[in-house]
Amino acid sequence: MPRLRILFVVSECVPFVKTGGLGDVAGALPPALTARGHDVRVVMPRYRATKSFPSRRRDVSVGVPLGGGGTRWCGLVEATLPGATPVYFLEHDVLFDRDGVYGDAHGSFGDNLLRYAVLSRGAFAVADAVAFRPDVVHINDWPTGLVPLYARHLGRPVATVMSIHNLGYQGWFSFDDVGVAGVSPGEARARGYEHGGALNLLQGGILNATMVSTVSPTYAAEIATDEGGMGLQGAIRARGADVIGVLNGIDDTVWDPRRDPHLPARYDVDDLAGKAVCKAALQAELGLPVRADVPLIGVVSRFAHQKGIDVLAAALESLLTLDLQLAVLGKGEPWAEALFRHLGERSDKVGAHIAVDERLAHRIEAGADLFLMPSRYEPCGLNQMYSQRYGTLPVVRAVGGLVDTVAHDRTGFVFADLTVDGLVGAVRHALTTMRERPEHFAAMRRAAMEKSMGWDRSAAHYEALYRLAIARTRRR
Repeated sequence: MPRLRILFVVSECVPFVKTGGLGDVAGALPPALTARGHDVRVVMPRYRATKSFPSRRRDVSVGVPLGGGGTRWCGLVEATLPGATPVYFLEHDVLFDRDGVYGDAHGSFGDNLLRYAVLSRGAFAVADAVAFRPDVVHINDWPTGLVPLYARHLGRPVATVMSIHNLGYQGWFSFDDVGVAGVSPGEARARGYEHGGALNLLQGGILNATMVSTVSPTYAAEIATDEGGMGLQGAIRARGADVIGVLNGIDDTVWDPRRDPHLPARYDVDDLAGKAVCKAALQAELGLPVRADVPLIGVVSRFAHQKGIDVLAAALESLLTLDLQLAVLGKGEPWAEALFRHLGERSDKVGAHIAVDERLAHRIEAGADLFLMPSRYEPCGLNQMYSQRYGTLPVVRAVGGLVDTVAHDRTGFVFADLTVDGLVGAVRHALTTMRERPEHFAAMRRAAMEKSMGWDRSAAHYEALYRLAIARTRRR
């Protein structure tokens, strides 16, 4: 099969900057595609947080025209991902050199429409500046939803694949501001960017991309329903068979208990002695009693409604009557931060760190016995896959990618009802299995650790999706 030229346009990418799972995917999928022989280039903004990484400046100025909004002149800085995949940073300090990606402690940035219009239109200007002519442009979530429209403006019959990583974030703006993006109100309406009198970049991207992907097969089905569509079920249904669920992988070179530099001891499926060392070290780090016999449950999460953090909070009274410990890492809703901070200070069963801390996340995955994810919806989820790789059996709700990646009583524990009783019952079942059926628990742990969850399989599915999108574009 011929080599593909793939332009990957994204608003965040590990290791440079990350706010959620999108950043993990962007840091892993392009190198996996490069490893399959394709020419992949990543374009993203040059945020303040990216400036601490090694890079080189290109001797070129990139003009980004936005119609009545004028031309924004940007610098171009280049770095690489593993496998020598180039990353081009679009540099415009007024727009991107800030603390925060989409917003700060005061909320979303008021000029996000302009910021991500510059990224979306600028992706083509960057490709021109480096003499790269893509066969397909892979766009990701609402910040890149204008890319298909700009391709149309430029008269470029390039295939576009839009990945929906989380339908809950749609890119809503006042329709009166559509001119900021260099788009007329009439064109925006005609191309499906208007929703309920407002501008919705995700809807426009869904309706105008050649193909649409989501990050798990179950989530692809869920977002077509009235319950899961979050107001965009009509757009999803309109695309019909053009919406494909491709399950995410994980970067199994980064998430590998045999080599993980963040752990106090390494281990593998045939020798779990290092996992016991990790558990004791994690208990000590979080100020918990160091006990090998007590089940330690990890929680690494945004403290958000989507993640079921309110149900977990309501269940704590019952959970903390059990002989267990909780290792909690996260940030989000102020009330949740205050609750876990208080419990971390007052309870000898809760160790909490209110932060985003990648190193501690690795240590929790390795040191915990179980990992809890009571999500209301979960497009794919990565932590449940990290957990299985580390022999930490996940306890998850039966939604989205969680049900696609965790087999109940085989590689983890799955529950249906997001209620206090449902959550507590699932935890009790996991604890009973661990204590009263240790041989079965050990077999589950082995099965989880032996699963193949790397990116190569997912990259092969994306490759097929790209070829389908390219064929459809050529036919049109």
